[in-house]
This record gives sequence, C-alpha cells and structure tokens, in this order.
Amino acid sequence: MLLNKNTESKPNLMQYIPELRVVDATIRDGGLVNNFRFTDEFVKDLYIADIKAGVDYMEFGYKASKEIFDEKEFGKWKFCVDKDVKDIVGDNDTDLKLAVMLDVGRTEKKDVLPKEESPFDLIRVATYIHQIPAAIDLIEDAKAKGYEVSVNIMAVSKVNDEQLNHGLEMLANSSTDIMYLVDSFGAFYPEQIESLAKRYVEIGKKYGKKIGFHGHNNQQLAFANTIMAMRCGVTYVDATMSGMGRGAGNCFMELLLGLLRNPKYNVVPTMDFVEKHILKLKEQGITWGYDFPYLMTGILNCHPRSAIKFTQDKRTDYKNFYHEILEMD
Repeated sequence: MLLNKNTESKPNLMQYIPELRVVDATIRDGGLVNNFRFTDEFVKDLYIADIKAGVDYMEFGYKASKEIFDEKEFGKWKFCVDKDVKDIVGDNDTDLKLAVMLDVGRTEKKDVLPKEESPFDLIRVATYIHQIPAAIDLIEDAKAKGYEVSVNIMAVSKVNDEQLNHGLEMLANSSTDIMYLVDSFGAFYPEQIESLAKRYVEIGKKYGKKIGFHGHNNQQLAFANTIMAMRCGVTYVDATMSGMGRGAGNCFMELLLGLLRNPKYNVVPTMDFVEKHILKLKEQGITWGYDFPYLMTGILNCHPRSAIKFTQDKRTDYKNFYHEILEMD
C-alpha cells in the first residue's frame, strides 16, 4: 500500500514511503572502528550486497586531508581517492548511488573533483554548529561541481534551541539538498526525535529540502529512533551492516530492510554479507555495539570517546566509570 499523499496521518508499519532512501554508512561509520582498514574484497562484496538489497546510496568513507592525517595510520577509505573507488565499482552502471563525507576542517576542497570526473553522486558534509559558515563553503563548492549535497549537524543533543534554529535557517538557505538530524551520542529518545524531526521537516518543506536521520545505538534506540524519524516525514535514513559504527554503532541495516515494505528492498543479501564478512571481523577482535560504557555516555549525553577508551583498556568497573564521566560533565 502506498502512503496517501493527501492525508496528514503518519505511515504505519504496513505501508511504505515511496520517497524513502536508504543510505549504507558501513564503510564510513564502521571505518571509525578499524581505522578504515577494510579489504577490497569486503568493500566490493558490500557494494554488490547493497545493489542486490536495493539500497539507494553507499557511503565509502571520508575525503580526509592527507596534510592533516597520516596515511600510514589509516586504511585508504579514510581518504577515498577517486581511483580507489573506481577500482571497486568500475563505471557503476547500477541504480546504487555513491557517497563520500567531508568533515569540516579536516578536508580539502581540491580533493573533490568535478562530478563528471568522479564516481561519487552525493557529497555529505559533517559539521558542528559553530562551523556552519565553513560547512556552507564546502556545500556551495560541491554543488557548483555538480553533486547532490547533504549536511549533518553533529552533536545536536548539545545544541540549544536558539543555536539550532539559527543553524537550520543558515543551512536551509544554502544549496544543500538534504539536511540530516544526527543523534551523535545516542542520547535521544523517540519522543525527542519526534519533536526534532518535525522541526527539521517543517523547515525542509519551507525551503524545499529533504530531511535525513542518522542514529547511534548507545541506548539501543537507533532502530526505534529511525522508525520515529520516518513516521515524522524524514525520507533519508542511514544504517550499517550489523550496526557497525563508532562505539555503540548505528541502526542495523538488517533491521531496517526487514521493516520496510517497499518491494525494491531485500534483506537476504545482507544476511550473506554478514555471514561472510561481519562475523569474521568480530572473530578478529574488532568490537562495536551496545555495552554498559556506551549506555552511560548515552544517558549522560557525552561523546563516546571515554567509553571507547574504557573498553580498549578492558575495564569492567562500571560504577567507577559512571562517576568519572559524571564529574567530567
């Protein structure tokens, strides 16, 4: 059943949203777990799985500045040189669009080639609220080069209403196509996502922008929050294979595709990919996903870096850690 565009009612779980687009952020957000050291086989198989699963966009990673980051410390998907991407996808004669992220202050405009010379379709710009003027500079450059453009305001849970309203207005007046609501710290509950998503969607309608959502799973709410965002009119949603992503990870691609009723999506190829590649990563000791320390940073609305270190140090004194981050805040 198609969503009736003439009704104000929210879609229920037996309907699908024709405008919905699924974005696979496994390489980009998952790369924060293993320093982007994915094999070409992993990336190629993910590309094929996304095509078979009907995923709309595959995000390869970052275009990070080699003047800031040492190439020896990271895999190549930290830098996403266009040739490396073409080695995986060829001419990409498929319906799957390709994306890459620019981190404000950590990328160079010169590394973004004109669209006709690049395998990428979508440039994603990540910014903190105080960096929005610099983000707009990147947005306008990418748009002038021929790309679709989206923008993520990170750490929104730390931004007051006045700042957020000003930031959204500034971005809405830019050339960006999509504005993303991001739960960077996994701190939001569905009721808060409902309120924020409605605010984003309202400004999106006013300025002709599409709205996206990217969640983290610190409180095991990434999937629930994604559902809420969709019910409020968000049409771009991020997910990763088995939730692979920084710290507690993201919304599980398997869960999301299993939910969506659009017949173009097929969850089965994700199962094959997880069996072949994700289980192997976990056997190698690469870890992500819900755990007590990430729960604590989510509850207290803190960056997960302290929880990541706690986990790396193999600590289990959860009560002490809880009081440590209480004092940090």
